[in-house]
Amino acid sequence: MKKYVLIIAASLMTIAVWAQNATSSPSSRFGYGELNDNLPSAYRAMGGVGIGMRSNKAINPAQPASYTSCDSMTFMFDLAGSFLYTNYGDSYGQRNRVNGNLEYITLQMPIWRQHIALSAGVMPYSAVGYNFSLSDSINSDFHYTHTYSGEGGFTQVYGGLSFNICNWFAFGANAYYMFGDLTKSRTQTFAETDAKGASQTDYLSISSLRLRYGAQLFHTFGKHTIVLGGVFENKQRFSRSEYQQIETTTEDTVSMLDNAFEMPMMYGAGLSYTYDGRLVISCDYQCQDWSKTKYFNEENVLKVRQRWAAGVEYRHNPMSRNYAERMYWRLGANYTTAYSMATSMPEIGVTLGIGFPLRTVGTIVNTTLEYGHRGDMTGGALAENYLRFVISASIAENWFFKRKL
Repeated sequence: MKKYVLIIAASLMTIAVWAQNATSSPSSRFGYGELNDNLPSAYRAMGGVGIGMRSNKAINPAQPASYTSCDSMTFMFDLAGSFLYTNYGDSYGQRNRVNGNLEYITLQMPIWRQHIALSAGVMPYSAVGYNFSLSDSINSDFHYTHTYSGEGGFTQVYGGLSFNICNWFAFGANAYYMFGDLTKSRTQTFAETDAKGASQTDYLSISSLRLRYGAQLFHTFGKHTIVLGGVFENKQRFSRSEYQQIETTTEDTVSMLDNAFEMPMMYGAGLSYTYDGRLVISCDYQCQDWSKTKYFNEENVLKVRQRWAAGVEYRHNPMSRNYAERMYWRLGANYTTAYSMATSMPEIGVTLGIGFPLRTVGTIVNTTLEYGHRGDMTGGALAENYLRFVISASIAENWFFKRKL
């Protein structure tokens, strides 16, 4: 009972914390903000792979077919937090920002031996958080300042089932409930008292259900294991989306565009190779077709978001008495294109991670350090460089073992 109370309390705490912002990036003002790919810390350290990954050491919400890889006697629980340091540079100078946030909380358990397994959790879908100003003048007579600010994001609660159809094929599905609010403001003020400024605030509130389907083919021969995976999501409209605009120049409040926003069709594929349980090599491709979704009731406002990732994990000897030889060493890289027409900044990331298995329990403390870059300062454009540190505790306990008296 104490374990269940702990999980419920941690879940409620996580939902409350996600009311805070997880980013300070000016690029989060485009679209729905910065999108999260919802990968466990162990796979983020491998560049962000996951579609082709199948392991009983990690909960993998990105691939619902992977849940049946868990041990039939084990309950798993994963909680992660992050620390983000970002440097922003443009023609106006350099700025630094620091953010911290809980990343996700997930659990996984077998339902029927190794044939059916369940996973559930809470994680962010997108984040908006920025506050910056630009100053200029009109014919050197009127000096004005534009201020841009925004906050909020979308959160998703998911539940998923995975089925082993046979000893080489698994199928799974996740059901997500998405909810959240975004607030974006623009203000123009003049230094001259005889010039009147203006401001505009946009509010977007959504809630919706969506589904993700996943499948994996896997085969072990000798010391070699190969896994081929795929995922798919249908395009669909938010079941509830309300947009409101407030303009202070006219002191009018305009409510409009109910149910005028959509989620994109998404598909992806991944491949992984494992040698002797010690070396894992994996690569992923994912595509979200935002160009065919409605955004403010119009299509072709957003564009296709593509993501490539590759990574490797090495463990020298899982049975060794030398602790360093039992540790997990991970390395990876990824490349992601922007999904907003307003920016062409691709994102490039390099990751490094270490997994620390605890001696007496089935728990692994995973750490990930990620360096990322997007944009460039050519022509005064914005460039971002960031360091993100993620730490998670992946807890595994034999809850379903019947002890003999």
